Amino acid sequence: MIRNIFGESVQGASHIRNGKECQDSLKKVEKDENTVLLAVADGHGSDSCPYSRTGSYVAVNVFCKILGDYLETYDGQPELLLTFLKREGDTKVAQAIDAEWKRRILKIHTNCKREVVLDSENNKDKDAIYKMYGSTLLGLVITKEFLFAFQLGDGDIVKVSESGVQNMIEADKILGTETHSLSKPESWKKAITYTKRLEENERFPVMYMLSSDGMANSYKNDDEFGKTCQDYYTMLNEHGVKAVSDNLQTWLAETSELGCGDDITALFAYYND
Repeated sequence: MIRNIFGESVQGASHIRNGKECQDSLKKVEKDENTVLLAVADGHGSDSCPYSRTGSYVAVNVFCKILGDYLETYDGQPELLLTFLKREGDTKVAQAIDAEWKRRILKIHTNCKREVVLDSENNKDKDAIYKMYGSTLLGLVITKEFLFAFQLGDGDIVKVSESGVQNMIEADKILGTETHSLSKPESWKKAITYTKRLEENERFPVMYMLSSDGMANSYKNDDEFGKTCQDYYTMLNEHGVKAVSDNLQTWLAETSELGCGDDITALFAYYND
């Protein structure tokens, strides 16, 4: 089996026109030949979230750190880790991610000597500070034995194989432009997780893709987005990883220009034999 990990973040077409920086972040950690951690985050980018680029950068690093620590704690005990993630993925794991993100955000805000917002009792208004860094988070851990997916906010985690396109997590849909956010109190309660044991006879090739909402929102409906996911899978099978990775930035920029104009990030894990 051969594993290839690649991805790109592109500044949205409307952001380029308005002089707004890309708010997305991505991170990949290949721990060993069998284990990889992937994360994509989308900073909100609104006027009330001036530092959301930093928020998304912190989010992807926190996911990889927290899940990396769990992998080390349960090193050599995949069944125990699988059981733990099934039971505690949307509670203890989500709580750890929430707490660590907020801890790092406060530290960054203090170190940068940015404005300290005070509440009605003249105490530091932490919630107001967190809001300035608002971000969503997608995460995926793939091991030899299982995979674990995590989602807080919008975006998509899909699996594509000969069987078709599968949304690994059906995230909560919020009307309008609002989304669940790490910046909100007890954000962990809005996290959704999915854990699946991988069978030894798992068929290849298979493609996993994490994408910020700018990608799906650039298509008129879910079916059109699904067809695009299938197209990427077909191109990987027929033309190889280099052809796709070399052109990915251009394709994503075109998708944004012809679509919603938002930043787009796509991060792929492609397995073939």
